[in-house]
Amino acid sequence: MRKVQRVAAYAVVLREDRILLSRLADRLTSKELWTLPGGGVEHGEDPRDAVVREVHEETGLDVEIGETAHVYSAHVRNAWRHGRRADSHALRIVYDGWVPVDSPEPHVVEVDGSTMDAAWKPLADVLDGTVPTVPMVAEVLAEHRPFRLQRVAAYALVTRGSDTGDGPGVEVLLTRLSARGPHPGAWTLPGGGIDHGEDPRDAVVREVHEETGLTARPGEVLDVVSSHFEGTAPSGRREDFHAVMVVFDAAVDAGEPRVVEQDGTTAEAAWVPLARLGEMDVRPVVARALETRRRRAAGVGGPT
Repeated sequence: MRKVQRVAAYAVVLREDRILLSRLADRLTSKELWTLPGGGVEHGEDPRDAVVREVHEETGLDVEIGETAHVYSAHVRNAWRHGRRADSHALRIVYDGWVPVDSPEPHVVEVDGSTMDAAWKPLADVLDGTVPTVPMVAEVLAEHRPFRLQRVAAYALVTRGSDTGDGPGVEVLLTRLSARGPHPGAWTLPGGGIDHGEDPRDAVVREVHEETGLTARPGEVLDVVSSHFEGTAPSGRREDFHAVMVVFDAAVDAGEPRVVEQDGTTAEAAWVPLARLGEMDVRPVVARALETRRRRAAGVGGPT
């Protein structure tokens, strides 16, 4: 019996509760069947280049892939290949992949290929079998874990309207997260990631200016807050994200806030009355920072 070995490269592309899949063409199967986007590695082709090429041909999207991959082996001793029986061995190289959050809806680019459709499918429907998939999909998802990222960031708690930073008429400086960041539409403190080698105080000055256009004067550290969740990063990558947030008590020079950075994670900056916070989608770090400063001003220890 003829022996056939094939090497192929695929991408697992997740976004929130959906997964990017391609549907096998009718000429390959008589029933509806979905698989991970990807395909054969050509002779002399780097697998990383192959998966980028194949995902574009099958979905029309430009994928980026991670640094490592998993390899799966499938050996079928009596397979039907190209009109003949064959001893088939497939090696499948599977990368973690992601596409920009503003990508268009997927669509098939290649003509007369192995793919007849491409779509984002609910992950739950894939896992429970509602969406029919090739066995490889379940095998890959059973082992797949999102990329783990830990980030240390610096934020500023800035209020105006009272010497104590509390009471009626007091406003807090907040920024609203854009669709490029986690928790889009929510309000949080101005700030962001500390660059490698950067002093946290310099980071908070830089970030506050980028997000509000104002010049910050950081004071003492109010609190260090930890946040752990899974979500879509600004790049479009699904991440297991751990944020360590250093919160400074700060002041800013006079002026009205405006977003300076372009195409970032900040959609809006504003002075928000404390009385309105209960009506808004506000990240927990805001309430915690305000409570910590209130307790310190009252001579009571911060939250544990």
